[in-house]
Amino acid sequence: MKKTLLALFLAAFLMPLLAQDDANVDSDEITTEATDEKVKDGWTFGGVPAIAYDTDVGFRYGGLVNIYGFGDGSRYPMYDHSIYVEWSRTTKGSGTNQLTWDTDRLIPGIRSFFELSYRTEKALDFYGFNGAQALFSQAKEDLVTNDRADRLFYRHSRQLFRAKADFQGQIIGNKFRWLGGIAYYGNTIDSVDVDGLNDGKTDDLLSKNSLYGDYVAWGIIPDDQRLGGGHTLLKGGFVFDTRDNEPNPFSGVWTEMQLHYVPSFLSNTDYSYGTLVFTHRQYFTVIPDWINVAYRLSYQGKIFGDMPFYMMPYLFNTAPKLTTDGVGGAKTVRGVMRNRVVGEGFAFGNIELRGKILQTKFLKQNFYIALSAFVDAGMVTKKFQLPDNLPVEALVHIDPNADEVVHIGYGGGIHFVLNENFIVTVDYGVAARVEDGDTGMYIGLNFLY
Repeated sequence: MKKTLLALFLAAFLMPLLAQDDANVDSDEITTEATDEKVKDGWTFGGVPAIAYDTDVGFRYGGLVNIYGFGDGSRYPMYDHSIYVEWSRTTKGSGTNQLTWDTDRLIPGIRSFFELSYRTEKALDFYGFNGAQALFSQAKEDLVTNDRADRLFYRHSRQLFRAKADFQGQIIGNKFRWLGGIAYYGNTIDSVDVDGLNDGKTDDLLSKNSLYGDYVAWGIIPDDQRLGGGHTLLKGGFVFDTRDNEPNPFSGVWTEMQLHYVPSFLSNTDYSYGTLVFTHRQYFTVIPDWINVAYRLSYQGKIFGDMPFYMMPYLFNTAPKLTTDGVGGAKTVRGVMRNRVVGEGFAFGNIELRGKILQTKFLKQNFYIALSAFVDAGMVTKKFQLPDNLPVEALVHIDPNADEVVHIGYGGGIHFVLNENFIVTVDYGVAARVEDGDTGMYIGLNFLY
């Protein structure tokens, strides 16, 4: 099955190769003497099926278009405009409807990033809070209760409407920048729609048992949080960026610090809180233009106020990287289950060795293939406050006295890169602890960081 998915994705990858040859509007190609690489200018676009695979969300299908405006080509592979449109669905019930625009030409001297998206999750991973204190049992997912399967026990549903505008401007050239932005997160949370999934079925019926439902019943999730809420997030901070290029740097650092304030007067709940986000990425050359090493260290934590449970898993990145779900899965600790590590504060890190094995031109486009090997890790640093007196039945799923551990995943990947910016990545990760999962395969776009 996984080989079939990879073959489908690579077949889709060939489509922008064919499309871009004719879609480079008013563009001349300049060949640099140093690299014999054709520099792009004007507009190029690739429209492809949104074919991807992620162990946590299933097979993704749909369509996407990415349009790049390179201007006169003097900054290639940096672009003047990047417009991304996606409509996709997955076999495990996720849906993405997204439009983004990344440009430094709208406001002179300021890089702007806009996003408008609506995401649905029929069965979002929910394992509880505080990492090792949240006990996971594969046997529970495999259990059949009263002739109904419990395989959605560690799931709940979520609908997310998100609108955001981020801006970055220079303080000392392009290396040291300020950042600011505003975003709205509209969360609708509920139990999995088991009745809808069972509709029309006569066997393999699903049960309504769920850890999320138990957490509500036990009072761990307050009644005024159980159905979600809408919150406006204000942020400011700084970025120090000396990368030699954005898609796959061979030297430099990318360090960012953000302060977030989520005021109750801009929300439809009484919750107000602030968080600190700090991330450092660094890149080293081993063999120029062929082999490099990259690592990332990140911390995110609440510094005051009360944070609703459904806002804790979000992982915040500086634009144009998009906010994702929390620690575990394709974007953080590969091999570990998505949202396995959730708390009011958490840290994670990655180290990755990347090496190109082929650089060439294919259908008049610049093209290379790279391999990678990685180790990822994460842990909760600030725990969610559990009730003092948990009911006896809760202790089957929660160990309030457990010490947190480092949750580790490791593995490797292969990357197919078109014109430096369009990157298809296939990563395969293995969880070091059975309590954190088994293995994960992730087929998507771009290097992880």
